[in-house]
Amino acid sequence: MATKDIIDTLAGLEPGTALDGIRARRLQARENAQKSYLSLFEPIDAGDFSLVERAAVALFVIGLHREPNVAAFYRAKLAATADGARLAKAIEVEIGRGETSGPYGAYPAGPLSVENTAGLIYRVSAEGKSVLGARLAAALEHAHLLVFRPRDAASADMKALLAAGWSDTGIVTFSQLVAFLSFQVRVVTGLRVLGASLGAASAAAGA
Repeated sequence: MATKDIIDTLAGLEPGTALDGIRARRLQARENAQKSYLSLFEPIDAGDFSLVERAAVALFVIGLHREPNVAAFYRAKLAATADGARLAKAIEVEIGRGETSGPYGAYPAGPLSVENTAGLIYRVSAEGKSVLGARLAAALEHAHLLVFRPRDAASADMKALLAAGWSDTGIVTFSQLVAFLSFQVRVVTGLRVLGASLGAASAAAGA
């Protein structure tokens, strides 16, 4: 049985609606987004980036984006795994500790340095590390870096992941997952806003 299009599901998009028709105009983009989701969250072989870790990172990243409906989806996905409920509780605490606004950080010395902005350097709490473990704690810290201050990324950040037990392949997949989630949440938010606008226009026309 085919998995329902995840962006349609998260955006509350129903078949046959005007919004569905708009998405259908970009069928290849729609299909590629779904394939990306399946390859990242329902892979044939998860390798050394487990499904539990993927769901945990997703909950954290979406939580930082403050999109509660999408976060609820990934929270349920994590809770359905072994020990997922305990991990989800710890991650919710870490989301609260990591909430901020961005992007920020420092560029290399040069013309862009005038845009340097200070901001939160997030670190998982001691309590969080005791629940999440070294690998997942390092992943959350790196995810926060990618979401809010990618301009600060340096080789030391890669070394921190490697030291926590991540492989080169795992880091690549992890980075792809964070990038996909940032894309996904923006598309879902945009579709919801557009859907509300279309609904309001339709109601006004029928008044």
